[in-house]
Amino acid sequence: MKVKLKRKTTTTITQRVNFAVVGDSHVGYANSLNIFKGLLPKAVASGNKKFVIFGGDNKHGSKGTVAESDYRAFKDTVTRNLRPKKIPYKASIGNWEDNTRVLFTKYLGPVQGQMNFPGTKGKVKYVWLDNAPGKFSTASISLLKSLSPNYYYIIDFHWPLKVKGITVDPTHVLSSQETANFFKAIPANVRNNVVGIFTHHAHTFYENLNNIYPGFTKTKFYVCGCSGAYKCKCTSSGCGRGYYDATLTINNNQINLAVKTVKA
Repeated sequence: MKVKLKRKTTTTITQRVNFAVVGDSHVGYANSLNIFKGLLPKAVASGNKKFVIFGGDNKHGSKGTVAESDYRAFKDTVTRNLRPKKIPYKASIGNWEDNTRVLFTKYLGPVQGQMNFPGTKGKVKYVWLDNAPGKFSTASISLLKSLSPNYYYIIDFHWPLKVKGITVDPTHVLSSQETANFFKAIPANVRNNVVGIFTHHAHTFYENLNNIYPGFTKTKFYVCGCSGAYKCKCTSSGCGRGYYDATLTINNNQINLAVKTVKA
């Protein structure tokens, strides 16, 4: 009698990691704090968020005791909304924070670094960089050069890159040379592992999802800079203040990033 052997079936587990991206809250300018206080609860209310990215210019251009008060107001708002949900976060440094680096570090931590992206079981790394003065720090470029092909990456920094087809305010974009410095610092065997790049500063929403730079065929590029009162680009339907809702979908070694704009 012949016995049929059952084939082993491999179960594919698809994992989804939801996160939010908030840029340019500019606490300390006009009514930015109130806008931020209304926006952040919405950003973390749905989708079981695992992480929040704050993209720089978290506070505006204050100095001294006023700057400390603004950083504290930003941090208190974040803590009040994220701590009860146990949502981790990281903030990049922006141009308005460049002259208060000691306070930035005191309230928001290092100006560049790398960590496991929450919820991805170490498959995806989160990298935040310092280009607050309109150029990347030496430490940030060194960090890019050290990236390993064993991981996937989400990268955030304040000033947008000058990528193919970008349409944002040209005074709020890095130079071609500085853009090249960024891309060339990433090892060739890592470039297809850069899933997405989030930038800010230009006070608008913008995306480029295809071939943003030679050798980066799979990387998606975004600008998200409209979470406060400062020079928010307006349209016929009103000011486009808001944030990004984003999802990483992980299926074995396939990583996909989906991003949508949410008007606050």
